Amino acid sequence: MGYVVTEVELSNPREPRRQPVVVNARADTGSMMLCVPDDVAQQLGVEIESMRNVEVADGARASVPYVGPVQVRFGSRTCFVGALVMGNEVLLGAVPMEDMDLVVNPKLGTVTVNPASPDTPLYRA
Repeated sequence: MGYVVTEVELSNPREPRRQPVVVNARADTGSMMLCVPDDVAQQLGVEIESMRNVEVADGARASVPYVGPVQVRFGSRTCFVGALVMGNEVLLGAVPMEDMDLVVNPKLGTVTVNPASPDTPLYRA
């Protein structure tokens, strides 16, 4: 099975005059957070809030910058999250996907809005 990649728009809500960054993000249901490379964090102009300890898929651990807020837009859906600065690609983790009520279809290689709630995200409370 291959990776599922989708286009998202990232922006810094604290600096609305700054241009959003449109990126191809890997939809990573095994990751909780939005992860961005350092160059994307710099383009967004987001500030480091703290350092966070992370464990990656191979079990390696590291301390990485946590930045934000970051506004994530997928089509007409949007959310605000913090991001871990790490790696060389944008990873769209479970938290922003759940917040926007997105569905990953690995068989088709797509990310879509939840067909059960096509007009607005449905939250489980």
